[in-house]
Amino acid sequence: MRPALAFELTLAIAVPATAAGIGLLGLGAATALLIPVLLYLVRHVFLLGQLVRLITRHHRLVPPFPHGVWGDVYRSIAQYQQRARRGRKRQVRFTRRFREAADSVPDALMVLDKAKRIEWVNPAAEPLLNIARPRDLGRKLTDVITHPEVARYIDAADYVRPLELAPDHDRTRMLSIRVAPFGERKRQRLVVGRDITKVYHLNMIRRDFVANVSHELRTPLTVIAGFVENLADSPQTPESHRRPLTLMHNQTERMRCIIEDLLTLSRLEMDEQAGNLETINIADDIHLILADARALSQGTHKISYDIDETLQLRGNPAELHSAFSNLVYNAVKHTPPDTHVHIEWRADAAGPCFSVSDDGPGIAPHHVPRLTERFYRVDKARSRASGGTGLGLAIVKHVLNRHQARLMIASEPGQGSTFSCCFPATSGVLSPFSNDEDERDLTEKSDTDDRPLPTAIGADSTPLPQTHQR
Repeated sequence: MRPALAFELTLAIAVPATAAGIGLLGLGAATALLIPVLLYLVRHVFLLGQLVRLITRHHRLVPPFPHGVWGDVYRSIAQYQQRARRGRKRQVRFTRRFREAADSVPDALMVLDKAKRIEWVNPAAEPLLNIARPRDLGRKLTDVITHPEVARYIDAADYVRPLELAPDHDRTRMLSIRVAPFGERKRQRLVVGRDITKVYHLNMIRRDFVANVSHELRTPLTVIAGFVENLADSPQTPESHRRPLTLMHNQTERMRCIIEDLLTLSRLEMDEQAGNLETINIADDIHLILADARALSQGTHKISYDIDETLQLRGNPAELHSAFSNLVYNAVKHTPPDTHVHIEWRADAAGPCFSVSDDGPGIAPHHVPRLTERFYRVDKARSRASGGTGLGLAIVKHVLNRHQARLMIASEPGQGSTFSCCFPATSGVLSPFSNDEDERDLTEKSDTDDRPLPTAIGADSTPLPQTHQR
């Protein structure tokens, strides 16, 4: 930069010197000064025009470059051009590699524009979705895939769960379709179709096997339980045999509970949508659950509640009662005495929410993601002692999935746990507040002292720790 400035400074000094020399030839002072100034300006205009012409025609700027500041300008632009060429080459290589990778993916990939027309597909889309390029490019996805579920799934814009369907061109396949918004203002769609035929059939076999085995075990187990109970109650049974018979009866009951829970899970897995929907007075149902929870606790827990008596829910009564009671009974059975259990039924901007909080020992973070797995227990010894089957939270998860809801678990060791069932806003129904409920004795609203809930669980001032959605 300094040599260029020195060159320009030399030219600027040369202008008056040249004017003085021309003045010695007898020309006027103005004319003598105008000639070198014009030459100086013509040089700048020529170099500027040449630069504009090269840039306009997209020519490469190559040496030799002019002297002075214009040389630095030419050189800088040439460097920018060189970097741009390298960037374009990298972009071309990256685009080529991306296309090769996308073409080699065994899943069907498809890009939809704002009008949900097909912009691009990979080769795997033809065998899986019967969509090929360039034949179907520019067509609407719903015109190519005429399955009615696809149109509803795309228009609903709720892509939390994948859509599973058998395509019309190959009914032997089972596909899982996921959609992800992307692009400007998330108006474009990336559609991913995956062949889950093997997994689907394996799940069907597993589900049928569990259901059949559980059903076949129920009858002999009932017979065994009946004979064991008769022997235990018979006056002719020796005293030395009564304790083993009592243990046999308890374990038989435990097996019966496991079988009933397995059959319940099998029934829930048969269909992703809940049937027999009706408007449920959740407040009345929660009061019944609370009465059973107090009987189960036998006064060893402090149970309080905060219930919106006017908030009702559209759903299956038996399934929702099973889910809510599972969460409440778990809070009572799996927490030590003197634990504070709080039940809440409220609606916020997202929708109705049922939550059960406690200030018990809490759950370690590595256990939380697996709590809804079948037979998974955090403390196996304590769970068996309390009579748990390890299937309660799995049932809760399936019930909520059938109601388009989600289970949120927030827990931290030493600070208790919160289990929340969050429903979509469209499932909540407000009803008139009855006078009988208004006259309910407020002293019955809580059987606790004035001890506040721990702020680490569900308090607005502190975020919920370690939150997982299932």
